[in-house]
Amino acid sequence: MLELNLNMMQTVALAVCMFYLGRWVKTKVHILEKFCIPSPVVGGLIFSVLHLILKQFGVVSFALDTTLKDPFMMVFFTTIGLGASVSLIKKGGFGVLLFTLLAGVLVILQDVVGMGLAKAIGANPLLGLLCGSVTMTGGHGTAGAWGPTFETQYGLTGASTIGMAAATFGLVMGSLIGGPIGRTLITKKGLKSAGDSDEYDIDSVVGGEVGKIHFDGFMKHISIIFISIGIGAVLEVGIKSVVPINIPSYVIAMFIAAIFRNVGEATGKLHIDKETTDLISDVALNIFLSIALIELRLWELAAVAGPMLIILIAQTLMMGLFAYFITFKVMGKDYDAAVLSAGHCGFGMGAVPNGIANMQSVVEAFGPAPRAFFILPIVGAFFIDFINVAVITVFSNFV
Repeated sequence: MLELNLNMMQTVALAVCMFYLGRWVKTKVHILEKFCIPSPVVGGLIFSVLHLILKQFGVVSFALDTTLKDPFMMVFFTTIGLGASVSLIKKGGFGVLLFTLLAGVLVILQDVVGMGLAKAIGANPLLGLLCGSVTMTGGHGTAGAWGPTFETQYGLTGASTIGMAAATFGLVMGSLIGGPIGRTLITKKGLKSAGDSDEYDIDSVVGGEVGKIHFDGFMKHISIIFISIGIGAVLEVGIKSVVPINIPSYVIAMFIAAIFRNVGEATGKLHIDKETTDLISDVALNIFLSIALIELRLWELAAVAGPMLIILIAQTLMMGLFAYFITFKVMGKDYDAAVLSAGHCGFGMGAVPNGIANMQSVVEAFGPAPRAFFILPIVGAFFIDFINVAVITVFSNFV
């Protein structure tokens, strides 16, 4: 069998090609767009399936150099830290704080259910953790970040492939159950929209520099990101020598970036431009995911497919029940709470865009829900990742 060895630049080139292939396929297969399946996932899975077929028939095998995957992953997660503004919680009010706590509780439940069910059916508890908040609340980004750790440090074979498959399952199921749950709550409870409101203008809350992205601004932001990563790498060595707990490098970099952001805000010496940060984040995430998806070894899924499906179905049921009975009641039992419950399904099993898509499908039928559209993006974009990585770190160190 022919083996093609791609160096790190050729691997990135292939990953970028698959990203654009995925974007093109989404324009032709509209159900992929409807469920907010990321372009890297579409293109990467196409390549992975093709690779599986070619390998199984003894035609060709690809050996990829994924050296640049981790740097792109580090940049992406560090941008999350740059967006984590304490002032957002204050300006967002009690609703943001309450939904953050709810999302945190769900993260813990996802890991408890995942690991508990894995043990009950005789599977590796790490499989349950990987099919828990790592991929449900965390999505493809967190799955890609933790997969190599589960493989190299904890010995879970095929962890990266399992993580990507579970994250894709979550994206689809979260999108499927969200709209029906929101609609059921609204019709059953007889809820009505209170109309639109300028009070919940998220652009006024995010703040930061406003204007066209330019070289000086872009250079400043990318410099802060690299400095945060560098400081984090130094601190990681010190922390590991004192505390016998495995803390991923990107977690420390996230916190360093968050310190830069909040100290800068407090002193007025540093302003973070959301558009610039989002641009860097989107580029890093898409290349990172594209590399992660093309290196999937789908043949490694066969051994865990059954237990994995059982755990993921259980996660779907729990998400639906949590959104219907807990999110709705805790967030106020009103129309916005019902819309937010729909969004929580997409957000709690995939990503913020899925949550937004769920809520959009509901408000198109029943009217505006400004509070819901204000709360979910803030919690999903800025706060839940900190909670999730902390919970995952604790659970992974006690397996």
